[in-house]
This record gives sequence, structure tokens and C-alpha cells, in this order.
Amino acid sequence: MKLEGYVEHIIYRNTENGYSVINLVSEEEELTAVGIFPYLNEGEFLELEGDYTEHPMYGLQFQVQSYEAVAPKDALAMERYLGSGAIKGVGAALAARIVRRFGSRTFEIMEREPERLSEIKGISDRKAREIAGQMEEKRDLREAMIFLQDYGISVNLAVKIYQQYGQEIYRIIKENPYRIADDISGVGFRTADEIARRVGIREDSDFRIRSGLLYTLLNASGEGHTCLPEPVLLHRTAALLGVPEESVERHLDSLSLDRKLIRKMLPDGQGGELPFVYSAASYYAELSIAVMLYQLNLSIEASDTEVRTRLAKIEKGSGIELDGHQREAVAEAMRHGLLILTGGPGTGKTTTINAMIRYFESENLDIFLAAPTGRAAKRMTEATGCQARTIHRMLELTGGPESVGGRAMFSRNDENPLEADVIIIDEMSMVDVYLMQALLKAIVPGTRLILVGDVNQLPSVGPGSILQDMIRSEAFPVVRLTKIFRQAAESDIIVNAHRINRGEQVTLDNKSRDFFFLQRQDPNVILRVVLALVQEKMPRYVHADISDIQVLTPMRKGALGVENLNRVLQRYLNPAEKDKAEIPFGHGISSGEEGENGKGVLRVGDKVMQIRNNYQLEWEVRNRYGIAIDKGLGVFNGDMGIVRAINSFAEEVTVEFDEGRMVSYPFKQMDELELAYAITVHKSQGSEYPAVVIPLLTGPRPLMNRNLLYTAVTRARSCVTLVGDPRTFQAMVENGTEQKRYTGLCETIKSYISTQMSDL
Repeated sequence: MKLEGYVEHIIYRNTENGYSVINLVSEEEELTAVGIFPYLNEGEFLELEGDYTEHPMYGLQFQVQSYEAVAPKDALAMERYLGSGAIKGVGAALAARIVRRFGSRTFEIMEREPERLSEIKGISDRKAREIAGQMEEKRDLREAMIFLQDYGISVNLAVKIYQQYGQEIYRIIKENPYRIADDISGVGFRTADEIARRVGIREDSDFRIRSGLLYTLLNASGEGHTCLPEPVLLHRTAALLGVPEESVERHLDSLSLDRKLIRKMLPDGQGGELPFVYSAASYYAELSIAVMLYQLNLSIEASDTEVRTRLAKIEKGSGIELDGHQREAVAEAMRHGLLILTGGPGTGKTTTINAMIRYFESENLDIFLAAPTGRAAKRMTEATGCQARTIHRMLELTGGPESVGGRAMFSRNDENPLEADVIIIDEMSMVDVYLMQALLKAIVPGTRLILVGDVNQLPSVGPGSILQDMIRSEAFPVVRLTKIFRQAAESDIIVNAHRINRGEQVTLDNKSRDFFFLQRQDPNVILRVVLALVQEKMPRYVHADISDIQVLTPMRKGALGVENLNRVLQRYLNPAEKDKAEIPFGHGISSGEEGENGKGVLRVGDKVMQIRNNYQLEWEVRNRYGIAIDKGLGVFNGDMGIVRAINSFAEEVTVEFDEGRMVSYPFKQMDELELAYAITVHKSQGSEYPAVVIPLLTGPRPLMNRNLLYTAVTRARSCVTLVGDPRTFQAMVENGTEQKRYTGLCETIKSYISTQMSDL
């Protein structure tokens, strides 16, 4: 059946898919209508087609199957539309005057003779043009929404596309929908490819292949690579698109000419060279890092006698006792603008940093301390007694638009550098190529930069191997700490971590106080043991809360992967209760127990993790009265927190992160979170927990390596317990191969320095 009427009120609207509940007023009645409306304003006049249905809770509703927005048919309807607020600057009183003047011809006048609106008191010529422009724009937008909906494009995305292209959308969608993947943040190749398929664009289209190449490089960046060997890029792209490699190869030249791709010869690891391909952003990031590191690496005059004398005084005055390598590190920090300090757990990195701080303080120098994550910065503060910040906060994140490769915008940069004499960065293995680029931009030559990290840990989640590449380049001063100090040597966590790193066998006899291996072979038995350890044994053993005990696993999939572990752990550690709010998986949580819809749930009290950088999210720290005492921007990949509230009416979830930072997530952003009772070892980088539990049974050989096991074990402060097959443990110790990460920074540093030296 058909109905017509005007939208008096929009009761509910899902901005993702356009599903709306509206209050519709027709000549005969006032009713509730529900359906998908790609574009809708209060006051609009609609012709609807559908049927009445009886909702068990909300009663009689009109279920809309199709609709059309039409011009209001009488003066009263026109006045309602204009006075609804749909047209900026036109309120109820002004709408009444317009309709009183032009009657049923109001819309015709506004479309064909908009200058006549200036006949109305209170409307200037300029305002008349603005009103007419808005009417036209709304009509165009409504038509564009309906057009884009036919290609399966969500309402939110459709609005972005229209704002980007305007009336050009019709030509772009039909000729080259892959443009939207290049031009619009948040739109990927697969979305554009699906639109192209519906449009009927051929599989071997030039547009499709070019976009596929760029998408393959973007995916590689997500795996940690800054570039790919040309044969690997061709093979991956051809497999993605289902076309021959020859069809892909001929597009490399054109993309190179457009400077969207950069080709460079790099070592192939076998004594030869091979062409590698970068995205433009990755290439220039590595190049600028090489240039800025070279500029910072200045020699600074420092008397050996004076350095030794002052060091001795610091040791005596603070009770710090340094070994030879530690003294060398402090001395090198005096003599160079750039220093790398690396070493494993228990080798005295923190003691060395403290000695450096004391030395610089005696010189009255301003010192900044920073680390990549909030947890790492907090640990640095506790270890040094000096305030440390996250790198993002030190650089003063602005939350600017993520238009440049989805990366952060900072107030501190080459035009507004950091005002410090010394900058010490801890946990450098976690810093990726783009964060390193932003950091170096904010440091002027003459400022001392000291980079501290464990080169044997897993590399950053983001692209690049900054710490490894800098050390391999042999272009900068590096001090390696190797001695395990007596107090650290009493910890089997530290002793066994170093054995793992050296590829030596570890005794698994459970005679230790802080390193245990519980031998189990059945995945279901392992799950029960992990649950018992987290829920009962470990909190009592290390005197910590259940939420502080962290389960680490190598994988996402499988019985002992992140997703299944989180389902099981959530069910027992935070079970459903009558008064405990929860929302279904359909709102975006990527793991959780089975809900009514067959997917997962998120509930108050759940432990969660942010899984991508979001530079616009606002956080605030509140006092006990709920008043904000500190505010900031940015929640980052790997940040962990607890769900404190779920407000279904406001459609938002409140999460408390480290240091009391409260963040409100709209339901539509819940895909940025996942449950974190269990996390991958990669996601645990830079963090330290009172106790960790590691299920270890089977997994792919490239993943199950020494590097990953070493990182997992060193996340524990007081106790590490592994549960599973000891043969897998020993095989990981023996597997010294690391997952290959394609980067070119090492060669870029060498090449740039060589060029500078030849110019002298």
C-alpha cells in the first residue's frame, strides 16, 4: 500500500546503513514508519510504499519497502519543511513569511527565480542565493544517496564520496570507482572493487590493476614491510586480482612516472641486488629519517678526564655502580649527538639511563624522556623518578585530519621543534618508520638523542625495523650491554630469556620460583589450566588483580588462538549478569562469547584493547567527583583498558585506559576494540605484567620462532607460566629464523652517508 506525509520527527537513525524510525504525519493520521532511508531530513515530504506490521514492543508500524522524497504539495507542507531546520538560517517565523508571500508556488520560485526571495523582509540578496543553493544541494545530495545506494555503498561512505566529488560522482563511479580508494580516507581497495564489479568494469581494467598494486603495498605495510621485492609485489597483486603477472608488470612504469611508486635496487640477501618497490610515503619516510639521523650525529667535545671524574662523583653520590660498558655508554652520550643503547633484560639499561640523567642534570641540561606506549612511559617514570611521556604526547598530537596515509599530525615538528637539550627514548624496538620520522622532524641538530631498546625483541607493529636497521648500518655509535647483574641473575625469567636468545636449551623442571612449564597435550585441558592460572593461582602468587594477569599467545586462530581464548576467558572471568550491561557482537567487537545473534558480546567489566591508531579520539582523566582534570587526544594500537559503562540510549561505550584515561566510543566505532583477556605476543610489546600465561602447543614454523618466545617471556615481571608441549618450546628456541621484514633504511643510511662523504 502507499502513503504520503511529512517527517515530523526522526526518532532513531543508524548513520551506517540509513535504517531509521520516523514519525510521519499524513492528512489522515500520525504514524511510526521504519525502513532504510539513505538521506532524510525532518520536514521532508515522502511518498512511501510498504505494509503495516505489529511490533511486539512498539506496536503498529508502517514497514517501508521503497520511498521517494517529493516536493511538498501544499503551502502548509512547504512551511513545515522550510521551518524544520533543514535549511540553515530559515526558522519557523521566516518560513511562514516566505510561504505567506508565494503560497503553493514557493518551491517553484526558490528553484527558478531565487532572487525573488529578497522580496521578503529579513532576506538579503546574498541570503536568497544561499537559501536557493541549499535547496539545490539537498536535492542533489538526495539523488546522489539513492544512486550510490544502488551500488551497496553505506550512507556514511556515500556522504563522504559526495562531499569529495559533488556531481562528479556519476562519472567517477561509472568510469573509475578505484579513485575513491585513493582519495577518501577509510575506503579500501575491496570496497572500490565491489563497486567496480557492480558497475561492470573488466577484471583487467587499467584502473583496477593500478589500484590493486597500491593496495598490495598498503597490505604489506600492515605486515611491517616498507617495501616489497618487485617479483613478490607482482605475484601478490596478480593473485589478488586474478590476472597474469605480465598484465600487472606493465603498470609499474606508469605508476613510477606518476611518483606513486618508487623503485630502488636493494641487496637480495644472497650477495646480489634486486629491484624493490615502495609506496611514495614509505620511500620518503626512510629517506628523510636517514638524512635527519645523519644531521643529528654530531661529535661533541668532552674531556675524557672530566667525564671520568664526573662519572665517579655521580656513582659515589647516588650509590650507582656501573660496569665498563655502562660507563662507556654515559661517556659516548657526552661525546655524540646520537647514541644507541641496547641490551637484554637485567643488563642495566635503566641504571645506565639514570646515570646519564644525573650527568646531564649536573650540566643543567633540559631532559625529555619518552616511550612509544603509555605503559612503557609509566615504567620509565617509575624506574628513573623523572616524568616520562608517550612520544605522541611529547610531540603534542593535534588530532588533525588523517589524510596523509592515516598518520598523526603533531604540533611539534620542523617548524616548532622540541625545546630540549637531551631526549631519551626507551623501547625503541616498538617505534615504526612514520613515528620515527615525526620524532626526528621535531629535533634540531645539537640536541642529544639517545635511543634505548632491546634489538632482540619483535619489531614494531607498524612498518619498519628502525632499531635493527640503524644498528646494522654501523653508521652511529652503539653500546651493547651484555652483563647480567647479580640481582637480575636471581630471576629465572631473565636467565632463561638470555638462554632462549642465545639458542640454548632451557631446563623445564619447575624448580624455579618464577619460571614454570606445565606439560599438557590436549587443547581443551590447556584451556582449563590457563583459566585456573588466571582466575585463581597467579593473582594469589604474585599478589595482583586478575585483570593484571595477561595471557599471551602466538596466534589469532585455532583452539589456543586469541579469538577462542577470549571467548572462554570472558565466559568465566566476566560472566553475564542481570544488571550488567552488554551489547552484541554486531556493534563491532571482534571476539567474545556467543550472543543471541550467534556472534559475540561486549559487557561492562570486559578487558579490551584498541587495535588501531585513532588520533581523533578524545580522552579525559576525572577526579572522584567526575570532573575532568586532564584532557588529550589519541588512543593507540595496543592500548588496553576496562569497559566501565555501556549506554544503549546514547549508543556509546566508556573505556578506562591506563592512568585513568576515560574514552567514550560511539557504537559505530566499536570495531576499533577487541577483547584482551588474551592478546598476541606482538601486541604485548612495550608492556610488562606481574605474570604472564603462555599456551604453547603447535603453530606455523615461521611464526613459532626464538624471537617471539623471547619477547613473550620478557613481558613477565614476577612470574611466567607456559602450558603445553615442551617439544614446541624447544623447537622455538632452536628456530633462530625471524619472519622476514622488507625494509631499506639500513641501505638508505649507508647510501646517504656515502654521498655526503664523497661531496666533502
